[in-house]
This record gives sequence, C-alpha cells and structure tokens, in this order.
Amino acid sequence: MKTKIEKIDRMQIDEAIMEEAGQIIKQGGLVAFPTETVYGLGANALDEEAARKTYTAKGRPSDNPLIVHIAEKSALEEIVEELPEETKALTDRFWPGPLTLILKKNARVPYGTTGGLDTVAVRMPDDPIALELIRRGGGYVSAPSANTSGRPSPTTAQHVAEDLDGKIDMILDGGNVNIGVESTIVDMTSTPPMILRPGAVTKEMLEEVIGEVETDRTLLSENSPQAPKAPGMKYRHYAPKAQMILIEGSPSDTVLAIKQLAYDKAVFGRKGNGEPYRIGIIATAETMSQYTYGTVKSIGSRENRRTITKNLYGILREFDEEGVDIIYSEGFFGEAIDAAIMNRLLKAAGHKRIPASEILKLQTYRKIIFVSKDDNCRGPMAERLFQRQTLLQEYDIESRGMIVLFPEPMNPKAEEIMRRNEVDISEHEALAFEEKDITPDTLILTMEKVQKRKIITEYGFHPNIFTLNEYIDEEKEVESMYGKSLEEYEAGYLELEIYMRKLARKLNTEAKEKWEEYI
Repeated sequence: MKTKIEKIDRMQIDEAIMEEAGQIIKQGGLVAFPTETVYGLGANALDEEAARKTYTAKGRPSDNPLIVHIAEKSALEEIVEELPEETKALTDRFWPGPLTLILKKNARVPYGTTGGLDTVAVRMPDDPIALELIRRGGGYVSAPSANTSGRPSPTTAQHVAEDLDGKIDMILDGGNVNIGVESTIVDMTSTPPMILRPGAVTKEMLEEVIGEVETDRTLLSENSPQAPKAPGMKYRHYAPKAQMILIEGSPSDTVLAIKQLAYDKAVFGRKGNGEPYRIGIIATAETMSQYTYGTVKSIGSRENRRTITKNLYGILREFDEEGVDIIYSEGFFGEAIDAAIMNRLLKAAGHKRIPASEILKLQTYRKIIFVSKDDNCRGPMAERLFQRQTLLQEYDIESRGMIVLFPEPMNPKAEEIMRRNEVDISEHEALAFEEKDITPDTLILTMEKVQKRKIITEYGFHPNIFTLNEYIDEEKEVESMYGKSLEEYEAGYLELEIYMRKLARKLNTEAKEKWEEYI
C-alpha cells in the first residue's frame, strides 16, 4: 500500500483533500490526522472491519479499546445507552477538548471498536482538521494514536510516517499538535466518576465542575493488585527503544542523582560488545546546562508545563533516532498537569524509577576545593592534577586563595611546569575563598595549616575542612613554592601528583564501599 501524505492548512482547509479523506474513512480505510493532543489513526468507528484494520496497522492488541471521535455534541446520544447527569456539565465545559468520557455503549457501536467491552470511549477534539474529517467521514471516527503500538505517540506527521508509512491510506499533515499528550479519560459508569488516564484536563478542573472524582489506583502503582479498568492502560506504553529510568525527587536532587548515574555509566559502563553506552538525559530549560555527560535535551520549562507536554513524545523519538542505549529523565511533581506528565514518563520507562535520595546518600562530597594562600600556584596545580585522576564519582573540582585582591593569572613558573607535563592552565584566574564555599557536600582541602586556621577563625568550625596532608594521612604539608627554582617547582609538582593519586584512592575506596552496601 502506498500512503498518501497531504499538507493541510488549518486556516484554509482544502475541501477536496478533506472530501477524499472522508471517503476513505467511509469505505473502511485508515487516515491519520492531527488533533490538539496527538495525531490519531482514523477509521469508521461503526465498522467492525475498520477496527480490525486499525489494530493490524498499529500492531495493537484487539482487547485495547479505541476512542470514538465525534464532531457534534448531539452525536453522543446516538451511540450510548444512557447519559449520567454529570455528562452534560463536562461536555459543556470541556468539549471540544482533550477529555474522553467512557459511557455504556448501544448496539450501533461494534465490540471490535470497544475491545469487547460494553462501554465506549468518546471525545470531541478541538482541531478544525479533525472535526472536518469526522463530519466528512460519517460522524463517528475511531482514532487511537497514529503510531506503532507501544512506541511514543506522534506529535507530527513525520512521526506518523516513520511508524505507519505503507500501512495506512493517507496522512493529513497539519503540522505540530498543540498539547502533545493524549486526552484525559474519565469513566462515567463509576460512582463517583474515575480518571483512568490523566491528561490536560486535570482532576482539579473536573472537580470544579462535577464535584468528587477518583483516580484509578492502577495508575499509581505498577504492583497494584487491581486490574486496570481500561485494557489500554498497559504499563509499557509510549516507550523509546532505549532503556529508560525516571529519577524522582526535588529538581536539585534529581540533577545531582542523574549526574552521578550518567557519569558512572559513561566512564565505567560498557555494552556486551565492549562499546561505551550512549546516554540520553531528559532535562529542562532550567537544568540542562548543569549536566556534564550524555546527550542532554530540554523537554521544556518547569515554569510552563505545557511546553513539557508538547515536547515529551518528540524528545523520546529524537533519542530513538540518535540510537541512545539508556535514558535518564527528571521527574515532575507539584502541579496538576504533572499527573499526566508522570503517567507518560513512567509508562515510557516501564515503571523503572529511582528516588534521587537513594543515589545522593551514596556520595558524601560533590565538590572539592583546594585552598592555598593566593590561588596562583599550588591550588590550581592540585585542581588540574586531580581532574586527571580516575574517579568513581563525579566531583566539581576547583581552587581558591585566602588572599586574592584581583583575578591574578597563574604563576609563570608553575604554568611552565604544567606545560612541560602537558597540562594547560593558561586560562586560570585566581579566585578568593568565601563563606559560601562552605557547604555540607564540599570537601575543603588546604595546602597548609595556616589556611585551615584562617578559614575556621573567620567562618567557624566545619567538619569538612582539612589540610590536604591530614586528609590523606601524610605528615608533610604542601609548602609554598614562591621564590624557588624551576627544579624545585618540578619537585613540588611531583609531590602534588603523588598526593592527588592518594586522594583519589581514598575517595574511590569510600565510594566503592557505599555502592557495594547499596547494591
């Protein structure tokens, strides 16, 4: 089968194309079309054979009910046995829009469309192309998402073509969709009504209109003993090809946890064929610059959750195209729409999730600061040498000086010694130590006792402040090289190199012990 792709302008809909698409639907064919949520795969909802074609094209289990789309509110009465009193209030408020209602079906709706259930899922989409297709296609168009079953839902016509080209008759290309996640599904046969799938119409919005609304407990836990009330609520949905893990916690904790997981996988992980893992990270506009390993993509802004729903499936498909092996995703909590976002992310991850707190407790320090007198010799040398060590955990490694009047460049002799050892330090500028540098997860290592005493005198005692030699159980401090010969600078460099290896061994041993306890 050759799939015909037609571009459609919402502002000036081509009637000839829409008439052709409507005839395909009436004759039992399949047409993909845009809605405000995702692209749908349209078929005649009242035709059992059309439903069978839909399941075949998608590779979808036949017990997975299809949503019937209508273009007029009055059409609802023609396919259901009864309308609970709350139904009109909901349709008046949210139709057309991203709300699907489950009601008792009548004989007009075949069981092929409902997945063998005595109920039918119905919605009225808020998209002019969708509404026009429904009208020209007979008034009742079943339309699951237009993708291969289990794959991320399509938010562009290109996504549809990637999955279904050659399997369906036509794709109506209306550009990007507006919302990006599927409609909210509410079971109106329950008392009180029950949300079976969260979406853009939130629980709070529903309760403003009809009062109490419950949420299906099977949405909340993979291990719930209750069976899902709608067969379409399988766990491994919207899934990328890569393994995906969702990290849950506050935004700051989540970033730290993902950084450590990505670092560990990138630096030490290897696939069965010996190749390194390709890592993807789902971040936000606010956090993406904080990551140091992996392919990092912004799913949108935490300040505007609608950008996240709109980009969610597109991001998963981009990672598929780039062939990543594992995806770490930030979680989202705190706003009403987050239920829909987390529902999709959890299903994409097959409910694989890790609390950020579980990863954070495995790492005592996340930053190491080397402190010298003026931060233009020993401190920055230690910083660069330690950055070259093999470390089991990722650290921000920096240097500071106790007396820094201006951003002084590197000591010329120290810079020369580093150059001889193939370490570029020419861009270094001295920074002064400040009280804000003292944090619970920062290890502060001074070159001499005099810097340690000065920090404690000015800012008070803190258990994370040590001299470098004290921390690694060495007797000798790292003495100033100022005024010494180039050969003595070289000796100082070699001494620091030994100290950095010992520091790495100590931190790695502590990290290994914690990871072994966790595992």
